[in-house]
Amino acid sequence: MSDTTATLSTFARDIHSGLTSNPKCLSSKYFYDEKGDQLFQSIMDLEEYYLTRCEFEIFDQQKEEILKSFLANDTSFKLVELGAGDGTKTKILLKHFTNEGVDFSYSPIDISQHVLDILSDDLEKSIPKLQVNAIQGDYFDALAKLNENHFQKEVVLFLGSNIGNFSNGSAPKFLKRLGDNLSSGDLLFIGFDLMKDPNVILSAYNDKLGVTKEFNINLLRRINNELGANFDLEGFEHFPTYDPITGETKSHLISNKAQQVFIEATGETYSFDAWEAIHTEVSQKYSLKSIRQFAEQAGFKVVKNFTDKNNYYVDSLWEKI
Repeated sequence: MSDTTATLSTFARDIHSGLTSNPKCLSSKYFYDEKGDQLFQSIMDLEEYYLTRCEFEIFDQQKEEILKSFLANDTSFKLVELGAGDGTKTKILLKHFTNEGVDFSYSPIDISQHVLDILSDDLEKSIPKLQVNAIQGDYFDALAKLNENHFQKEVVLFLGSNIGNFSNGSAPKFLKRLGDNLSSGDLLFIGFDLMKDPNVILSAYNDKLGVTKEFNINLLRRINNELGANFDLEGFEHFPTYDPITGETKSHLISNKAQQVFIEATGETYSFDAWEAIHTEVSQKYSLKSIRQFAEQAGFKVVKNFTDKNNYYVDSLWEKI
């Protein structure tokens, strides 16, 4: 494969790299093709998947206090959302802020221009008074572009416990870099899934309807469809784990037999031992103490923590020092 690496798509290169690693791994960012998007929407509606409901509850029940905290001693702000997606939860805040006559603008940032177009069109219809400046691209490039004319307080949203998909080693680096792109007094509103009963956590990643299993298996289906692989979808089991000491929830696909998989795009055959695992995703859970430490390490101070009624989840408001 070495002679053709330069001509391969990023997708093919990443899959080859992951399947030749020890242990094998596949990046969770490749979950999201059209079917993967649909499956994740189904996951968010599952009884066991508490994360989305918790953040909805926080926004719905505490939107007035959130607005007061965003404004503090200012009369206006620029609201920036990293990885905005369809903006479903954020619309609760956007509608409330607009109804209250707040002087603010909204800049959703996402890697997908298609998603941003849909969101912008929807907001134009549902909140016509809202000033929207959608930016397609990398988070940090987009923030740098916004900060070329930094004359107004920025409030950056990073919701959905997306920080939990970073490893414990890479999360502090991401947050430090994020802080470096903000000015003193700017705010970061960031979602964290909290440590709790391990059974509650595991159920969220191993639902009784098998939707999360299908979501993971769909990654193999996508490799088959787009890279010409011959993964036997029945030859892999979905297996999540949770470590209550480190707070790491990990998802794996485990080969239930010795088998070989050929991928046309890479021209390579990959061997699997019986019960060999492929790591697909990490979803970190946090304590309030660790969240405070993250903030301090990245150059922020915690202003306020907004939790749901069960203390399952927190949206933590940080101020750049």
